[in-house]
Amino acid sequence: MIGLEVHCQLLTESKIFTPDDNRFGSAPNTNIGFLTLALPGTLPRLNKKTIELGVRLGFACGSSISRTTIFDRKNYFYPDLPKGYQITQDKAPICVGGGVKITNREGEEKTIRLHHAHLEEDAGKSVHDGSETDTLLDYNRAGTPLIEIVSEPDLRSAEETGLYLTEVRRIVRYLDISDGNMEEGSFRADVNISLRLVGASEYGTKVEIKNMNSIRNIMRAIEYEQSRQADLLDKGEKIVQETRMYDVDRERTYGMRLKETLNDYRYFPDPDLSPVVLSDEWLAKIRSEMPALPWEVKERFVSHYGLPQYDAGLLSDEKEQAFYFEEVCKHCQHFKTVSNWLIGPIRSYLNENGLSIAEFPIQPKTVADLVELIESGVINHTIATQKLFPALLENPESAPQDLAQANNWIQNSNTGELETLIEQVLNGMPDKVAAYKKGKKGLIGLFVGEVMKKTGSTADPKVVNQILNEKLA
Repeated sequence: MIGLEVHCQLLTESKIFTPDDNRFGSAPNTNIGFLTLALPGTLPRLNKKTIELGVRLGFACGSSISRTTIFDRKNYFYPDLPKGYQITQDKAPICVGGGVKITNREGEEKTIRLHHAHLEEDAGKSVHDGSETDTLLDYNRAGTPLIEIVSEPDLRSAEETGLYLTEVRRIVRYLDISDGNMEEGSFRADVNISLRLVGASEYGTKVEIKNMNSIRNIMRAIEYEQSRQADLLDKGEKIVQETRMYDVDRERTYGMRLKETLNDYRYFPDPDLSPVVLSDEWLAKIRSEMPALPWEVKERFVSHYGLPQYDAGLLSDEKEQAFYFEEVCKHCQHFKTVSNWLIGPIRSYLNENGLSIAEFPIQPKTVADLVELIESGVINHTIATQKLFPALLENPESAPQDLAQANNWIQNSNTGELETLIEQVLNGMPDKVAAYKKGKKGLIGLFVGEVMKKTGSTADPKVVNQILNEKLA
């Protein structure tokens, strides 16, 4: 039985209760002020944008939005928490219920129910690799707005968990509420896992694996923990309710501390923050400005652009790639060919160079012009992929038509010239011609290949095939 607490940093300019910058990668302790450091006399003030982003997530996941919500104090003492408590939402989270749909390899759909999603502030960061004797504290992250998405224990395997996390990350990116960057810690998860006998109604004792920021490592940690708990139960031993960490190098979990209970946190409403009341008008405005969601984009790719389900799924997987496709299609009506290029040569180039589509040097209009040259018969596919595309990568500001003309890559459809070349090829291969006439029709590909070699791949394959069939007949 697996349930997740996904911590997602929100894309706001400032922190949730203070105007300090919300920015990753700054020098330690530069995005801080009096309130971040919890100096006496400071009072929090809510960043309205965080409420809006939380509502967006709720709408996307089919959650109920709390019209009146409050913030609470969660008390615990840790060096990276200057106040000695965290401002969060306990009794009245911004989103209640809802679900996230996942699809496994066999195409089977399953909805993972959400218990709730609540807003809170992030803690600072303890650094242990900068000193041999001391723990170093960087408070830049303290006060960064988070939304914590808490699922019901509906997940049953490491694979399902990976699919769920991938889908949640895709949703928050499409919504523009988070960059979902796991390497930078803006998208991370706590995993709660327990075992129970098939058919049993009561949950087993759960163990929490804390602060995981890699989907692959989360899946590995679940597989290890599942095996560890099963071994203990088989021996008749009890599972201890505790918080564990995952050792990436040794691929195993280890105990960190006994799990706190709700009483340990001593939740109570924060007296310095007023209740937040959301009006119907504001909620309607947020809903009207919602960006398209991944499943809506996929459906549009099928219904409007006529793409197969497979193409639509791949193109809508990442928001930036989906938007790039639509930008190309503003200048070109050959939608399937555009899809083929994005899924084929362009994706291969990005993967080989470790780039995202946002870093792709060729503009959408240029890709559209390239596709138009192919579809209009000005150049053939071989020239386009093997010569013109690499040339555009080196000269992304150039026009495809100009590069093709400058390098003599324009497709040769001159029937008289091609007839002469085809006769030379056939006269030079009398044995193959005889074999073709006896029934080995597959040799037509050999003849076409030889003609293409003689023309430097600039011949129009359709014209070559037509003339060859006439000559061989």
